[in-house]
Amino acid sequence: MIKNAVKEAGVSAKKVKKVLIAQPKPEGLKSPYFDLAKKYNLTLDFFPFIVVEGIPAKDFRKQKIDIAAFTAVIFTSRNAIDHFFRICDEMKVTVSQDTKYFCITEAVALYLQKFILYRKRKVFYGADGTNKSLFDVINKHKDNEKFLYPCSEAFDSEITNWLRGHNCGYATPVLYKIVSNDIKEVIGRNYDVICFFTPGGVKSLMENFPSFKQNGTRIGAFGINTFKAAEDAGLILDIKAPMPQSPSMVSALEKYIVSEKKK
Repeated sequence: MIKNAVKEAGVSAKKVKKVLIAQPKPEGLKSPYFDLAKKYNLTLDFFPFIVVEGIPAKDFRKQKIDIAAFTAVIFTSRNAIDHFFRICDEMKVTVSQDTKYFCITEAVALYLQKFILYRKRKVFYGADGTNKSLFDVINKHKDNEKFLYPCSEAFDSEITNWLRGHNCGYATPVLYKIVSNDIKEVIGRNYDVICFFTPGGVKSLMENFPSFKQNGTRIGAFGINTFKAAEDAGLILDIKAPMPQSPSMVSALEKYIVSEKKK
């Protein structure tokens, strides 16, 4: 029953003890999440709410997009980076060393180090994780650039609208699709906080539990698009990142936990 899957109304003042992170568990023994759990004696569980499936190269070819013809790439997630370079590898496309990369956050930009020699003169990112800050950066470099925006089928139309409105040449290669995971078992463990990182994660919750009621469960969300998806789903957001004083979900969680302890 859904009512048993979440906290009952009126418990929102209860101290945070159990937190669900809607992402895979970090690899290795070192992670800011593990430090946070130890510092505040939290039960911290990880479970991906979505499964990302790559589009095969044979299906990508049907899109008739010549990757080598573009001079800049826009990345809004690590998934986009993974699948962009996967497709390049499968199709034996060599990405020019002069290619510019525009990323939604510094964390996404730093992830590029797995695939390229990281140079600040060709890797740029927004100041605060919003589309506006990303546009501000792109605007300084948009002349004479042709942009690739690797994405899933549910791409961010605000980005494509901006590119179109500023007369930028661009293409939106669909490189992966997002499928909702089965989360029924994990949601039944009664978490005090659930943290989302993608609109797809919110969609997965609502697909698994169409009549979901928040009933005191605190909700955290990362990124403007995830904020919107959560609010559109009728969820009340208690924890938001990135924010000026909380650039990561870990810092936003800690700030919230500290504020709750003071009550």
